[in-house]
Amino acid sequence: MTSEVLTFSGGRLPLKRPGGGHTLRAWDAADEQLLEQVLERCTPQSHPRVLIIDDQFGALTLGLAPFSPVSFADSCLLSESLVINAPADLSIPAPKSWLEPPEGPFDLVVMRIPRQLDYLACLLRWVNSVLAPEGKLIAGGMIKHLPSHSADVFGELVNTREVCPARKKARVVVAARGEDTLREWPDFWRGYRLSSRYELSGMPAVFARAKLDIGSRLLLPVIERKIADLAPGARVLDLACGNGVLGLTALARNPALEIAFADVSSQAVASARQNILTAFPDAVASFYHSDGIPEAADRYDLVLLNPPFHEGGVVGDHIALRLFSQVARHLSPGGCMLLVGNRHLGYHRSLRHYFGQVRQLDADPKFVVFEASVQEGGRS
Repeated sequence: MTSEVLTFSGGRLPLKRPGGGHTLRAWDAADEQLLEQVLERCTPQSHPRVLIIDDQFGALTLGLAPFSPVSFADSCLLSESLVINAPADLSIPAPKSWLEPPEGPFDLVVMRIPRQLDYLACLLRWVNSVLAPEGKLIAGGMIKHLPSHSADVFGELVNTREVCPARKKARVVVAARGEDTLREWPDFWRGYRLSSRYELSGMPAVFARAKLDIGSRLLLPVIERKIADLAPGARVLDLACGNGVLGLTALARNPALEIAFADVSSQAVASARQNILTAFPDAVASFYHSDGIPEAADRYDLVLLNPPFHEGGVVGDHIALRLFSQVARHLSPGGCMLLVGNRHLGYHRSLRHYFGQVRQLDADPKFVVFEASVQEGGRS
């Protein structure tokens, strides 16, 4: 990780982006515009209680440190970023997440506009419940990443006061709170039936929450066959778990497994926990809001993985490569990983940098299923 300096009217911030490679920066023009708009309009004295929603890598939280903000983020990457980027003499509270949301009211809410329309509607409805009656919402994002019809969602859910001129391909909106909250929103949880016995639901930020994605569909029969070979009490990890569909499939085949779920998204972790505890209330299950596998985690006999290939607006295999490296360090002797990936990403090549044995188990025109294991003499 190399540090680059964000320069704005409030000062200079050296920032690093954890896990993003050497070419990815820890802020963008939307962060710059949000900082400038807040500093032009607000002071710590006039807005004593400030909330920052979905800061990515610390630019907003650290840039607005004089406001003593509360940070609230779905992704656990913000926690890691603040540890890396916060000056030694600055005490920054750990960010809140959807596993334990902060309580209002707040005089000022500064928000990164998400890419998903449902998640935007979720955030604006939640903001309406925590923003003070005379409070102010300042929201921004990169124009190319704004969800379609986002202006309609703002118009429906909050009272837009100003749409600031676009600068550096970023847009900022200033608004007052609206009336609608999550309490009367039926789409907060959406889901699908996996079989005649199991139903899964997901919160708005969760990948494929409303229907089974086609990659997982290809992987599920492979999981069922593999689970049949595992002894009761075997340790299984559903990594980047989303709503927990892979792990639930494993438990349906063998309820005596000891199973863990991990995801960078707190909404995903909360969704997986609800789905698993509803279907298997007696399961030996753990849930981790973490960037991959927690370092303190034990080794696993089987890891299940449908890796994301985008992080915000960045698309590539950098997330998968980081997860492959972690899995190789956390497999039990004789353990393996079952993975489904987009064919065009060429995981059959990158997997061999981390695993001694890689086998293709299934494929269709878009996806490929692999089994990977670390054997004596292999690379890890």
